[in-house]
Amino acid sequence: MKKTALVVLSEGFEDIEAVAPIDVLTRSGVDVTIAAVASGPVKGAYGSALVPHITIDGVRHLSDAIIIPGGLPHSETMASNPRIVKLVRDHHAAGKLVAAVCAAPALVLGEAAGLLKGIRATGYPDYDGRLAACGAIVTGAYVTEDGNIITGMGAGAAISFALQIAEYLVGKEIPDDLAGRWRISR
Repeated sequence: MKKTALVVLSEGFEDIEAVAPIDVLTRSGVDVTIAAVASGPVKGAYGSALVPHITIDGVRHLSDAIIIPGGLPHSETMASNPRIVKLVRDHHAAGKLVAAVCAAPALVLGEAAGLLKGIRATGYPDYDGRLAACGAIVTGAYVTEDGNIITGMGAGAAISFALQIAEYLVGKEIPDDLAGRWRISR
């Protein structure tokens, strides 16, 4: 059965942190759904506009993965939206992959959803103190996987973050092939 991923967006998302997972996962054969807090195009922090497939209220089932890009005010919006926090918790409780990058690990996974106590995690370095305050074991790595949680440091780690999500969902072969063709060391 084809794997599925849900990428959740609101205004101010970090452009590359959304586009990299969408691109890499699609190339890896994953069925990606983009969900937004409102209908219509969603504008990224640096001007990209993505057209969501559905609104967050239209999400009716869990995907194999839920992905929360970073960026401000996007991460704050994600953390303050009860529907999104519930989706994150529901995915985690069902053993599905929960992935977040940049400010989102601290704000969404840690502070809002309470998922990081005792979990190895990374995020944007300015948020390391907030990650630690949530009980996370801060790695400072570009990408960290711990159980069914994958976290990424930020924009510079976006491709590595996306490749790690793809590996989790479909195995090493396709992500390793992509990394090799793109000359990215893993």
